[in-house]
Amino acid sequence: MLIAIENLLTADELREFRALLDAARWEDGLKTAGALAREVKRNLQLADGEEPAPALGKRILRRLEHNPLFVSAALPLRIHPPRFNRYADGGNYGAHVDSALMPIAGTGVTLRSDLSATLFLSEPDEYEGGELQIEGPFGVQAVKLPAGDMVLYPSSSLHRVTPVTRGARVASIMWIESMVPDDGERTLLFDLDQSIQALGATLPADDPKLLRLSGVYHNLLRRWART
Repeated sequence: MLIAIENLLTADELREFRALLDAARWEDGLKTAGALAREVKRNLQLADGEEPAPALGKRILRRLEHNPLFVSAALPLRIHPPRFNRYADGGNYGAHVDSALMPIAGTGVTLRSDLSATLFLSEPDEYEGGELQIEGPFGVQAVKLPAGDMVLYPSSSLHRVTPVTRGARVASIMWIESMVPDDGERTLLFDLDQSIQALGATLPADDPKLLRLSGVYHNLLRRWART
C-alpha cells in the first residue's frame, strides 16, 4: 500500500527547513549504509545527532502525530527519528530493501521497520531525476511529490532513487513500526477506517450501521494489534 500525505509541512515551514538545511554540514551517506547498501548508495546526509537534524525531526514527528491520514494508514507504535538526505551531481540510491531492525541511538530500543516514509523538501522542478521508484505487486511506481508532501510505503518493498542530473533533491526519511505488522491486515483496517470516516460525514454518530462498522474495525484491531 502506497499512501501520499499532502501538505504535511506548510510553505512557511518549508522555507525555514530549507534555509537551515542549505546552511547545514552534509556528510557522506555511506556512514549509515549496510554492507550491501554501500555498493549502491551515493548521497549526502546530516549526522543524526547534529543540529539541525534533531530539531527538525521533532517538528516532523509532531506533525505526524496529529495527521489523521498518517495515523490511520500507519497505526504507529514507534517512529525512527527522521533523517535528512541530499542527492545532487548524479547522486542516487540503487535498488535495496530497508533494514528490518533499526536501533534508535541512545534509547536501547530496536525498531522493526514495517513502513518507510519519504518527505519531499524540494519542489519537483528544482531537480531532474531523483524519482523514488517502488516495486510492488502491480509493477514499479515512480514517486516525485511536491515539497511538503510525504509518501508512505512498505519497508519490505524493493525501491531506489534514480540519479539526480540537475539541481538537488532534499528529503527527510523515516521508518515506522506499526501496531499491526502485516501489510495486508493494515491495508484492510485502513480501507475500513476511511469508509467509516466517509460515512460518519453523512450519518449521525449513533446510526446502527456506523456503530456496527466501527465495532468491526475495533474488533479486528484488537485481534491484530501488537503493543
